[in-house]
This record gives sequence, structure tokens and C-alpha cells, in this order.
Amino acid sequence: MAKKSEGGIVETVKTIVWALVIAGVFRTLFFQPFWIPSGSMKDTLLIGDFLFVNKMAYGYSSHSCPFSACPISGRLFASEPERGDVVVFRHPTKNVDFIKRLIGLPGDKIQMVHGVLQINGEPVKLEDAGTFAEEKAPQGPQQLMPRCENDPVGIGGTCLKQRQIETLPNGVRHEILNISDSWVADDTPVFTVPEGQYFFMGDNRDNSEDSRFPAAAGGLGFVPAEYLIGRADRVMFSSAGKSLFYFWTWRPDRFFKAID
Repeated sequence: MAKKSEGGIVETVKTIVWALVIAGVFRTLFFQPFWIPSGSMKDTLLIGDFLFVNKMAYGYSSHSCPFSACPISGRLFASEPERGDVVVFRHPTKNVDFIKRLIGLPGDKIQMVHGVLQINGEPVKLEDAGTFAEEKAPQGPQQLMPRCENDPVGIGGTCLKQRQIETLPNGVRHEILNISDSWVADDTPVFTVPEGQYFFMGDNRDNSEDSRFPAAAGGLGFVPAEYLIGRADRVMFSSAGKSLFYFWTWRPDRFFKAID
């Protein structure tokens, strides 16, 4: 009986080990967890949103496939990235993962004029969508303080931002937030997106380090295709607190929320 018992324990341990190995391979090849650390994508994504990145949306790249046997030739696309996709990518110079919205494709000319996005010389369509309101208080593990259109706002006060719906040339509609039309990146030169690279912006337009800031000046700049990790499609879980274990700060209305 002892031998049978020991054998059962060994088999159970083997099963658990193989399950962890399979789960690890599945995570490595197909999905990657991502926790939103900053407010640059409000109000599409909030600090404390937890999501899985679809690493197969665009095929393999040097940053989405860890194995030397992966079929890399720059990148093998399963499908081309589309304008308006919310994408996780590796920052080309800082070696950290970023999440932004894909705005400019190779060959596009991108510019901001008085806070309005211009794509290939044409301003995008904007519609008023009311006001985005949140508490002026430290947010998330990093205790970041939100910027407000109605600043100065005291701690605990209501922080407001103008909300608009932006329609991109391919018909993708998504919400953006605007604090001012005179921020440092609200008027830019024309950026011509090189072949094999992409231009990204945050939806919280006046609080985002993105492709409007050249890499040579310490910003993001253009992002080469091989740095794309995958597409973010759905928020799985969300917590407004410093830790996901603070269940009283969970946001049930954001569980399994589709990312537009």
C-alpha cells in the first residue's frame, strides 16, 4: 500500500509540473499579462487594469518569441497591425514594455495642430463626448497624481478632463482626453513614418510619452515592427487601489471589458 501511495504522489507531482510547464509555454507563446501602470491611455485603460496581450495577433517577433527556432525574419506577420489597435511593444531604447494606440502606419505623415491630430494632411473627425471625472488623489502602486483641466484641484476634489470621440481614417472610433490645446506636444512638426516602423500615441493626449517625442531627445520616437509584442483586446480585471489584494478597490464594471 505504501508503494502505491508513493506512486500516486509522484504521479500527482509530475502532473502538476507538466501543467505548469504547459501553462508557461502557453503564456510565453500566445499571451502575456500586462498591468497598466500609468494614466497615458485614459479613459480607454485606467491605472490598475489587468489584461492579457494577444502575442499571436501580429505573428512572431524578436520580442514576442523567446526561442531561437522561432521563424524570425524581422517579423512574420499573422496579420498586419491596423491603425487604431491598442498595442503592447518594447520601448526601443528604455527596454521596458509600453502600451499605446497605433496612429501612424509606414509612409504616413502625422502632425498635431492645436491639439488636433492630422493624418496625411487631413484632421481627424472629433465629436464632443462630455467630461471625464475622477478623484484628485494618488493612483495605483506608484501613487501617480492625475492632471486636470480644472487645476488647481485639492486632494479629494473632482478632477475634470474634456472627453472626445476621435474617428481615424479607417473608421476606428475611440475616446480621447484633452486637458489643454497648448501643451508641449499639441503643436508638432510633420512626422513621416519610415518603412517598417509605426507611430504611437496615448489616448490621454496631454499626459502621454509617445511618438511625438523623438527618441534622440529621450522620448519614444518611431517603433520598429520587431518591437511589437501584441494587441490588447480585453481588460480581464481592474483594481483602483495600491494592490490587487485590496478587494474593496476592485472595479467590477471593468471586468472582461472590451478595449475599443
